[in-house]
Amino acid sequence: MATLKYSRQRASIKEYLDHTTEHPTADTVYLHVREEFPRISLGTVYRNLNLLADMGEAIKITTPDGGDRFDGNTHPHYHVVCTCCNRVFDLHIDEAHINTMNKLAEEHFEGTIDSHATLFYGTCQDCLTQKTSRES
Repeated sequence: MATLKYSRQRASIKEYLDHTTEHPTADTVYLHVREEFPRISLGTVYRNLNLLADMGEAIKITTPDGGDRFDGNTHPHYHVVCTCCNRVFDLHIDEAHINTMNKLAEEHFEGTIDSHATLFYGTCQDCLTQKTSRES
């Protein structure tokens, strides 16, 4: 593979991902990066986000609502999607448990398991609080 040319726009996208825990959509990244690069196109943001994910420098999270989310934290961890507000949250579980899941899957697969991706679904604390206050 040819060496990838440095891009200030890509670097800005990566920096934004590295400094947020919000798991933004491409549209959200676009709005933030546009502050620094007013002429950047949404297509450029999409291409660079997918490129960062392909290079292993970001994680692409495909959610059931059809919108991809992106995470700059590439260390092994899970995600929870709130079924009320559709926000995505990090779920930090000890890496030993993650490795246990890989081993368990491998016991039931004729081959090797290298990794896995799992999305959990639930209701976030903010949505639970709002629901409780509406019911009171």
